[in-house]
Amino acid sequence: MVDHCLNFFVWCMNDLHDEYPHLSQAFQGIGVSVFNGSFDDCDAFDGSWVIDNSYPLYNSSECPFVERGFNCLGNGRVDNDYVKWRWKPKNCDIPKFDVHTVLEMFRNKRIVFVGDSMSRTQWESLICLLMTGVEDKSSVYEVNGNNITKQIRYLGVRFSSFNFTVEFFRSVFLVQHNWARKHAPRRVRSTLRLDKLDPISSQWVNSDVLIFNSGQWWVTGKLFGTGCYFEVGKSVKLGMSISTAFRTAIETWASWVETMIDTNRTHVFFRTFEPSHWSDPKLRLCNVTQQPSLEAGGKDQSLFSDTVMEVVKNMTVPVTVLHITSMSAFRTDAHVDLHSLDPSMELDKLGDKIPAFCFLDILFNTGSSRKFLQFSR
Repeated sequence: MVDHCLNFFVWCMNDLHDEYPHLSQAFQGIGVSVFNGSFDDCDAFDGSWVIDNSYPLYNSSECPFVERGFNCLGNGRVDNDYVKWRWKPKNCDIPKFDVHTVLEMFRNKRIVFVGDSMSRTQWESLICLLMTGVEDKSSVYEVNGNNITKQIRYLGVRFSSFNFTVEFFRSVFLVQHNWARKHAPRRVRSTLRLDKLDPISSQWVNSDVLIFNSGQWWVTGKLFGTGCYFEVGKSVKLGMSISTAFRTAIETWASWVETMIDTNRTHVFFRTFEPSHWSDPKLRLCNVTQQPSLEAGGKDQSLFSDTVMEVVKNMTVPVTVLHITSMSAFRTDAHVDLHSLDPSMELDKLGDKIPAFCFLDILFNTGSSRKFLQFSR
């Protein structure tokens, strides 16, 4: 998770330098020594994981916004090397950032995450990292007094001293999920309306940064296995494949962004698919190691990621793709596994938390960096 958010910050520095000239101080020297300050020549996705004993950047057990199910060390994980790995691009360096400068960059802004548990844990990690720069911790609070849980569709944390919010909207498919129509086939219990975005999408507009993800729920077990099929217009598409449906949904999302989002104000991101590392998918057992894998094992490729990049490439407004699939493929050491709320809890009771990385410890505690693939016309 640390790495995803640092990618976000690096992109902001590159793209928003004219608007926030002080931002360069937050990442002093990034890429400068090799590429004279240009990120265009540095593929930060091309690199490897290296150990860095200066990490982690925050203590997840001390952050009040860490979802207990993802606090691996707090839930009994003994080894802690997995929080010390930093992503090192081959041709550039991205040092630690100055959290105080980033807090100033966010002053009076609205940061919004939309998606599944992968977005939620990134949201949590961002908050925890930013809190390390806040003296009065009580000035940071969930706006509705809610505990952090996957059951709530909206969570918003306000940094009152800086007048900004970091928000999360749970929308695992991005499109509408409705109960089946009255005369639908018996096996159809619900449908995804692929041509209609989630009704809560009206609350995503007027943000300054908007970060999406989807993909983890686009699997047979969570769709057809629960009686959920696809619908376009008023027609249920019983024979439509998941890959076709996903592309249709992403195209609907793209059309919504082009129509509803003022990209002169809002910087839009889409994070690609993060692979799982099942040793036995049927038994839902994770192949958790103590160190990152040396090989991606074919998990560096994803049809979902390819689809997102293809659709974004053809959009008429600028959207930045955070292509994290390949670098995530090596992190077999970073899954929640049994280190959830209750170490005795069966993995299949963890719902959309599996196969989530311990992003609370990775995205902000390992400081990896990835180049953003920005396609714009």
